[in-house]
Amino acid sequence: MEDQKPTIGKFAMNYGVILGVVMILIAVLLYVTGMQLEGVQWPQYLYYIIFPVVIFYAISTFKRQNANVLSLGEAIKIGVVAAAVSAIIYIIYGLIFNYIIDPEFMGQMKEVVRDKMLESPNMTEEMVDQQMGIVEKFMDPVIGSAFWIAASMFFGLLWSLIAGLVMKKEA
Repeated sequence: MEDQKPTIGKFAMNYGVILGVVMILIAVLLYVTGMQLEGVQWPQYLYYIIFPVVIFYAISTFKRQNANVLSLGEAIKIGVVAAAVSAIIYIIYGLIFNYIIDPEFMGQMKEVVRDKMLESPNMTEEMVDQQMGIVEKFMDPVIGSAFWIAASMFFGLLWSLIAGLVMKKEA
């Protein structure tokens, strides 16, 4: 009986879902504990550690199940698609959260950001207003979602390129 070659799409989807769920869990943790409104960042840094670990693991697992063969292209496809899937899952959660679960939360976050900026001795009211204009653009669902997908895919490309170069083994 011949071993079937694993599909890149399956790996990318599975690990993209894992990354998306991790990001949602971090967001829920920040929200439930009130850390998000306090501006606590460290839980989000966990994602920046987990992201490359999951990408490397997905590529490694694909290689193992593919008779220990991996091309750079396969590695990149797995990483970029997994990153895109995770971003889309997180965006869906974000839309549900911001429009159904807690519609006032974005307004509260804007106030927190504004207050933090005003605490800085180098920021004038005019500078804060300019910065808030930029913040509000990124809080827009369309612009924020597009940016999140693009950034996630960029980092997926970066980490999968590194993983692919390290693990590459042609048949």
